[in-house]
Amino acid sequence: MSVTVRVDLADPEATRSYGRALAGVLRAGDLVVLTGALGSGKTTLTQGLGEGLGVRGQVASPTFIIARVHPSLTDGPPLVHVDAYRLGSMEELDALDLDAGLDESVTVVEWGEGLVEVLAEDRLEVVIERPHGGLEATGEVLDAEVGVRHVTVTAVGPRWADVTLPT
Repeated sequence: MSVTVRVDLADPEATRSYGRALAGVLRAGDLVVLTGALGSGKTTLTQGLGEGLGVRGQVASPTFIIARVHPSLTDGPPLVHVDAYRLGSMEELDALDLDAGLDESVTVVEWGEGLVEVLAEDRLEVVIERPHGGLEATGEVLDAEVGVRHVTVTAVGPRWADVTLPT
């Protein structure tokens, strides 16, 4: 079973705001899989999730450290933010031991499509598309602060049966 919503977000602040709204439906044990090109807004959305969950620390891309844990400043779950871009196999994913804390945390995995779905039957699959802007292959930022993001959120599994996703 799955439910899908699509929203258009005008800029980075709208992306963070949507992340805050999405955090309102998350709870410990939830897995969020983020997919999108470089510069599409995956980390920006995760910053909003972190704000909405009330976690400690600046949410930044965990590209080089692969996983970062942000403890809750409230009674909510911690945020585990993972960048799976450099992971090449299930063995490398297993070495992170993400499933050990999955039940107690909200786990957000950038670049996780096709790799982390085995961690949870229930998950949110979020695809962010930027028709203009993002990063070119050269790494040059193009129009990074402006340009609409098309965000498609698909709720997979029975956990989401009675949950209304923000639009």
